[in-house]
Amino acid sequence: MRVLATLLMATVLGVVRGVIRTPLEAFRPSGEIHLKRPDKLPLLPHRRTAMQAKSGLKILYQIGTSEEDLPECRARQVCSKADLYDATQPWIERKCRCLGHKPCSSELSADDNHTLSDKTTLYKTCEPIKRLPKCRYFKDAAWTIYSFPDTNATQQIVNCHCPKASMTYLLKKLSYTTASGELGNQYQFACSPLSRLRCSRKEPCKLFSVRRRHEQIDEVNASTICQCPRDHTCPRHHTEPGVLPGVTYAAEDIRTYHGYCMPEPTLDTYRFVGDKD
Repeated sequence: MRVLATLLMATVLGVVRGVIRTPLEAFRPSGEIHLKRPDKLPLLPHRRTAMQAKSGLKILYQIGTSEEDLPECRARQVCSKADLYDATQPWIERKCRCLGHKPCSSELSADDNHTLSDKTTLYKTCEPIKRLPKCRYFKDAAWTIYSFPDTNATQQIVNCHCPKASMTYLLKKLSYTTASGELGNQYQFACSPLSRLRCSRKEPCKLFSVRRRHEQIDEVNASTICQCPRDHTCPRHHTEPGVLPGVTYAAEDIRTYHGYCMPEPTLDTYRFVGDKD
C-alpha cells in the first residue's frame, strides 16, 4: 500500500513539474483576452510607487548558484536573459556558459551585437546576431524553447532575428524525446508586426502573466492585444491603475491581470497666490 501511495505521489509531482516548466512567454490562454470589463472599472488597492534603482544587479541562475554550475551553451543558444520590465529593479537570468571561456554579455542594452530584443526582455547570445538571417513574418521560427523534465530547466535556441518594430508569439507546441528518454516539450515562436487594431469598448488592451521568481522579483510577460483610442493609454505595469486581476493558476504559479485603456491625465491649472483675476 505504501509503495502504491509513493508511486501515485511521484506521478502527481511529475505532472505538476511538467506544468511549471512551461515558459512564461508561452502562457497566454486564449480565454483571457476576450473578457469584457465591468461598466465601472475599479482601481486596484495598490499602486506602483516610485523606487530608486538598486546599485546591485540581481543575477539568477537557471541551474545551480554559480557560473560553474551552468552547462555549456549549444550553438546559437541564449546564454542570458535580461529582464527590464521593472526599470527600478532589472535582473538577469544566466542560462549557460559560452564555449572557450568567452563571457556572456551582461549589458542592459541591445547595442552589443549579442542581443535580441522582445518586449521588455533582452536575450543574449554567445555569437554575434549579425550572423543570423532575418525572419519572415508568421512563417519562420525565430527561436525554439526546449523544456527538460529531469532538470526543470529550459533551453532557448535562436534561428533568426525578427524585423524591427515586431514582437514574437507562440507559433506551435510540439513534443519531443530527450536524450535520457523522457518526454519534453518544444515551443516555437514566430514574428509578427505590432498590433494596430483599435480596442473595442470594454476590451482589455494588454494581458499580464506574472510568476514569482525570487523573493521580491516577479517575471512578467506583457502581451499587447490592441491599441487604445485617442487620448487613452494602456497600463505598462500590472500594478498601475486600470489593471484588474484575472485568473490565478496555482499549479503553474502564474497570476494573470488585464489592463484596460484609461483616459490620459489632464493638466490642472493652478492659481498662485498674488495672481490677478
